[in-house]
Amino acid sequence: MTLIYFVLILGLIVLIHEFGHYFFAKRAGIYVYEFSIGMGPRLLKWTRKNDETEYSLRLIPIGGYVQMAGEEVEDDPDVPKDKKFSVKTFGQKFMTVIAGIMNNFILAIILLFFLALFNGAPQNKVIVGKISKDMPAYVSGLQEGDRILKLNDKKTDNYDVFALELQVNSGKTITLEVERNGEHKLVTITPKKVIEDGNSAYKYGFVINDEVKKGPIAALVYAFTKTVSLFYQMVLTIFYLVTGSLGLKSFAGPVGIYNVVGKAASSGFWSLVSLTALLSINVGFINLLPLPAFDGGRILFIIIEKISGKKVDPKLENTIHSIGFFLLMALMILITYNDVIKLIK
Repeated sequence: MTLIYFVLILGLIVLIHEFGHYFFAKRAGIYVYEFSIGMGPRLLKWTRKNDETEYSLRLIPIGGYVQMAGEEVEDDPDVPKDKKFSVKTFGQKFMTVIAGIMNNFILAIILLFFLALFNGAPQNKVIVGKISKDMPAYVSGLQEGDRILKLNDKKTDNYDVFALELQVNSGKTITLEVERNGEHKLVTITPKKVIEDGNSAYKYGFVINDEVKKGPIAALVYAFTKTVSLFYQMVLTIFYLVTGSLGLKSFAGPVGIYNVVGKAASSGFWSLVSLTALLSINVGFINLLPLPAFDGGRILFIIIEKISGKKVDPKLENTIHSIGFFLLMALMILITYNDVIKLIK
């Protein structure tokens, strides 16, 4: 069942993403050779009447693509010039490329809305809940109801940023700036090393309040604010990766995601919905990065063309994207290796 959930979740995210590219390409009158869900060997293929596009389902469910005329180096004489991506206006090209990213964020907002509508909208404020006695947080003077504003002088006004800062400072002494009865206080906590299921972990001894609000308005507000806070968390994650505060071992590839899907499935349907929303935001965010092989890299070239007024050499652009793709594959192999080692351990 984990494998089925894994394929369905990634398949949905990829389908929504690629449909964005496909929809705006068709709307702009671009000739689309193929709309593919999955990578690798083709399992199924079908076509529609009066439609040039081949629709494919491929073996490996971790990607997909929309192949359009005018992206290739060699010109295709069988396709009319006015139906090629390269001759379209800046707006048409920009929307065709960014639409996949937009769809991922829209999917996440819809899923989070229904999650909050049926289960209540969690409050994104970082308010201390239960504190365990004889644990560092209790001894430090932290109190239930304290609102955490900063961790080690880093602003943590929502749970997602707070969780990331805790991960970055795992095992270290932390100083929290909290608001209590209108006053700001500093609380310093040194974690306690404990053994759980044979593994060592560092515990501070407190949890965050899980209060929820009911109703469609609260659900709608939660869907948008949660998407924004997760996006900001990912921006900080990239920053901490570049600065060395987080290593590649903190990230997960397909094997790690498969493992997380299994854990989410054991927690129920809504955990899978929440995970799907998170992964969809991840895909949208990663594709927004202005790097070769990502949609953001293609958007960067489109903007460069607009500013310079000259077309970028297709051969040069494809070479840069190819190099980026191979580097991306190498990174994925490294992260997958780390995932396998984690599973073995």
